[in-house]
Amino acid sequence: MSRPRKQLPTCLGEGELRYRGFAGCVDYEIKGEPGTLKLGPARLRGWLTATPEVAEEAFRAGEAELRLESGGAFRITLVGHSAGSNVAYFEMRV
Repeated sequence: MSRPRKQLPTCLGEGELRYRGFAGCVDYEIKGEPGTLKLGPARLRGWLTATPEVAEEAFRAGEAELRLESGGAFRITLVGHSAGSNVAYFEMRV
């Protein structure tokens, strides 16, 4: 018997992405509430939308900082991107 999973809230917005050699605006969607993230191994997953070039370069950089609309800044690890796509997938932690 499968157990229903708790549905995480979705956090949408426009933020500032920073990685080596780049700082600019991106749209993001995060599964979960970033304000509840505590120091430790817990992570939230999400994706960002930018130009295909920015998404690819961010993925190649591997790590970046994402400043949310609410003002919070989080380290993100880029974990996925498809060639030519304007979307990059990430995990964020405190």
